[in-house]
Amino acid sequence: MAARRTPRLRAPPAPEAGDTSLPARLFACLADGAFHSGEDLARALGVSRSAVWKAAGALRALGTELDAVRNRGYRLVHPTDPLAAAAVHRALPPAARTRVRRLECVWSIDSTNTALLNRPDPAPGSSEVLLAEYQSAGRGRRGRAWRAPPGGAVCASLSWTFGEVPPQIAGLSLAVGVCALRALRQLGVEAVGLKWPNDLLLNERKLGGVLIELRAESEGPACVVIGVGLNVCLGADLKADIARGGLACADLTEAGFTGSRNVLTAALIAACLEGLDAFAREGLKPFLADYRAADALLARAVKVSAPQGWIAGVARGVDVHGALLIETPHAVQRFVSGEVSVRPET
Repeated sequence: MAARRTPRLRAPPAPEAGDTSLPARLFACLADGAFHSGEDLARALGVSRSAVWKAAGALRALGTELDAVRNRGYRLVHPTDPLAAAAVHRALPPAARTRVRRLECVWSIDSTNTALLNRPDPAPGSSEVLLAEYQSAGRGRRGRAWRAPPGGAVCASLSWTFGEVPPQIAGLSLAVGVCALRALRQLGVEAVGLKWPNDLLLNERKLGGVLIELRAESEGPACVVIGVGLNVCLGADLKADIARGGLACADLTEAGFTGSRNVLTAALIAACLEGLDAFAREGLKPFLADYRAADALLARAVKVSAPQGWIAGVARGVDVHGALLIETPHAVQRFVSGEVSVRPET
């Protein structure tokens, strides 16, 4: 009996990310998760089988998990929908769509936050959004590296201009964390916690993070660039590698998420835009109830870095300005910045 073959591939359209490099085009061909022979891929892409092999190696070097099986071909271990600006734009609610002046998706970039910081400020009330499949210099707070392979995460940055610096700007990362939480809940992902000041957690492991960067004069408008990274499907090998570096991470597949990354990205953008309007009017107040309900540190023994060293105590939530409250034997102390970790149970 003849072996079944997957349907012959057609030449893929140029990726909406605007990158016509061979790894990007190969990724688009393999996104369905089916096996495709080297011969079919070469024909569809208009290159040699050797070029396909090299492009597959380039994808692996970026962290993408590929299977290569003799007489069957190549496939993505974790099927996905490639990020596409048009698909994200279609999935945005009408109210959000009108607020996005520019929505762009690139295959690879050093950092989406850095790119938006180098652009002019959007007009107040509008935004620019930049997405990337891969960031070569993705970063979190304090310059830490953010690692995500093509197809494995949502890497998004949004720029927004306030008429003036909000009084509670230090609490914006908490508000954006709540926005991400709300977007995930809309898509059926529930058990996500928030860790001060900018982490999303799943099962006590890092699911995502928020990076806020502000550009402002002493008076007048203030532009913020908001970076959000969410792990969607990192794969066991990358998770293990990250864990060896000292960070336990999780992804949305562990919460049962199997939906579209483009729909997820649209929900995230819409929630952030709605949240930014609320934050400009009322500061952190509209977000506090949701934050406190998801606070992963509340009532736990923690230690916080401070100029005088590590301060140990019990976390008592956050105040209306976004400061972390720590009860010590002497008093309740406020922290507006710093690193916090949960102390081991004794």
